[in-house]
Amino acid sequence: MSSPAVVADPLHLVLGDEELLVERAMWSAVSAARAADPETELRRVKVSELTPPELVELLSPSLFAEGRVLAIESAQDAGKEIAEAVLEFAEQPADGMTLVVLHSGGGRAKHAKELPAALKKLGARVTECKKITKPAEREAFVRDEIKRAGGKSDSGGVSALIETVGSDLRELSSAASQLVADTGGGKVTEEVVRRYHRGRAEVTGFAVAEKAVVGDRAGALEALRWAIQLGVPHVLIADALADAVRTIGRVAAAGARNDPFRLAGDLGMPAWKIKKAQAQCRGWTPTTLSQAMRATAEVNAGVKGIAADADYALEQTVLTLVRLRNQRA
Repeated sequence: MSSPAVVADPLHLVLGDEELLVERAMWSAVSAARAADPETELRRVKVSELTPPELVELLSPSLFAEGRVLAIESAQDAGKEIAEAVLEFAEQPADGMTLVVLHSGGGRAKHAKELPAALKKLGARVTECKKITKPAEREAFVRDEIKRAGGKSDSGGVSALIETVGSDLRELSSAASQLVADTGGGKVTEEVVRRYHRGRAEVTGFAVAEKAVVGDRAGALEALRWAIQLGVPHVLIADALADAVRTIGRVAAAGARNDPFRLAGDLGMPAWKIKKAQAQCRGWTPTTLSQAMRATAEVNAGVKGIAADADYALEQTVLTLVRLRNQRA
């Protein structure tokens, strides 16, 4: 007896503005659609970039019956005609078509504010992605991430991870997954967190780079000296400096104000990294970026044997990056 065919939900409402959770919910809808049809294609578009005729065309049935997912971002900014077209589809979804509406829950216009309630009434599968602001919510998120990765935790481990990593959900999620992997699915305790972060060279290396490229002289030098004291390999710090400058250069060339999700595919890097680089672009010019790239290339060669004093070479490069970032045009 053959298995029943998988049928994907044609309508999803992702409600809220917690970026990581919104992104996950969107990809969950895509995965469900691809479980029904592995060839399903994804199209993401901001509502502000859509015209009503374009939306109608995007939501129309495919002539060749290919599976498609259309993710409409920032639906809280939808105009009246766009909102009406979305609801018209929701009332009678086209075969093979999945619509994912990403809505913050707010909106200025009445029709945009009322869109989520109307979609719920029409049977949309709803995923709540409210902003995580309270300490208890963040702790619950970390516990869930550890469990999601196949591990266990206690309250001390959860608190230590938040204290060490900070409040950024993507970094917390990444750290939680790495800890579970490093413990072989074991328990994440405070001791495990402290031991792990003392030995994470790449965290310290990138901490130096992040301070340097935003022009934080005192913070960058403090992070560098701490990294050296911990015994972080010079080459990892040099690589982190080069990666930070290179990323800023690529993102600046692609458009520092462009949608990070659209740039992700073109640049081959995650949207969160692009978003961070877009913020770091401020203060840099093509000339200073070119000089920074030259400086990081030189220190990379230096720490691999050319420099007589690798500590001094790294410090001078950090100071150069800070100076270039803070240089007035």
